[in-house]
Amino acid sequence: MSDLYLIYKNMTRKPLRLFLTCFAIFIAFLIYGAVTTLKSALDAGIDLAADNRLVVVNKINFTQPLPIAYAQKVAAVEGVEHVTYANWFGGYYQEARNQIVAMAVEPESLLQVYEREIVLPLEQRAAWLGNRQGLIAGKNLAQRLGWKVGDRVPVSSNIFSHKEGGHTWDFVVEGIFTGSDPQHDTNSMYFHYKYFMETQSFGGDWIGWITLTTVDPAQNQRIADEIDNGFANSQAETDTSTEAAFSKAFIEQIGNIGLIIFGVVFMAFFTILILVGNTMALAVRERTGEIAVLKTLGFAAPRIFKMVLTESLLIALIGGLAGLGAAWLIVEGAKATMAQFLPNLVLDSGIALQALAFMLLLGLVTGLLPALNALRLNIVTAFNRG
Repeated sequence: MSDLYLIYKNMTRKPLRLFLTCFAIFIAFLIYGAVTTLKSALDAGIDLAADNRLVVVNKINFTQPLPIAYAQKVAAVEGVEHVTYANWFGGYYQEARNQIVAMAVEPESLLQVYEREIVLPLEQRAAWLGNRQGLIAGKNLAQRLGWKVGDRVPVSSNIFSHKEGGHTWDFVVEGIFTGSDPQHDTNSMYFHYKYFMETQSFGGDWIGWITLTTVDPAQNQRIADEIDNGFANSQAETDTSTEAAFSKAFIEQIGNIGLIIFGVVFMAFFTILILVGNTMALAVRERTGEIAVLKTLGFAAPRIFKMVLTESLLIALIGGLAGLGAAWLIVEGAKATMAQFLPNLVLDSGIALQALAFMLLLGLVTGLLPALNALRLNIVTAFNRG
């Protein structure tokens, strides 16, 4: 009779208890998989930010504009490699509910600063640079709206108005870009700032923010200080920070997501730890007589220790893998719906490996004490209890 068979029989001797224990672990890892993926999506901008990229915004608030002349002054700072700028368009397609992340940009410098995030075929790159009325759209956005290269599309703004009347601009889709990493955001579109300036009815030569790359990340702080000091006491003072810091500050406007998720996950796991630990201790206590018989038949104490610990690990893995699988299905199902708001929603291998480690840890922690009790169990004492 193999040890695995004995473990299986012990696990399934009370099917209802096994089901409830696995279900509790299932819920814990369902929560873990879903909320950790959510946090990963929210943090994607921070994790994927380039070390040598800085963002310059208005010191009052990042929603306040900056004069476009600032871009040339920033480019003149020693240690700055490339400089680009952008203006938020507040775009939507056909209906106001079809919101689009749309920005008026300087095309060539944008592609230099974001060479990893915006990957275009060479012919599409050339076509966009050569057509002032052209736009490039991310792969996810193009799929969601059904856009293809060569399409003429009307995009409206809920902020700006066209000088010829209305709030709609006509564009030609010249390219569809991807990112070098699966988590790069491809749910946005970019078009020529010059075309925007020529056709808007108000706004003047103002931009939303400036993004730059430095020749060496070690110079980031010096360059940031020099930029901010250079615009001190001007009509629009600046606040320069790394792209990661800017993204983190933006996310934290809606609360400390990391702390909230940690609280949810910790409470779930603490509850499951107590529940499963108690269940395993009870199961071993119920089998005291059987363990004594096994020892009498020649089963070594370490062998029984391994069997009890393996049983705990199997229960943790069954419930945990099922919960993680359910979380993956939920994330995949939510991708299309949430693409506009959370384009980086991916339950990746890193999250799966973390979850697997927690499953093994849960199995070890909850099974270790019952396994030790079985290891130390005295045959005579066990039969006397019976």
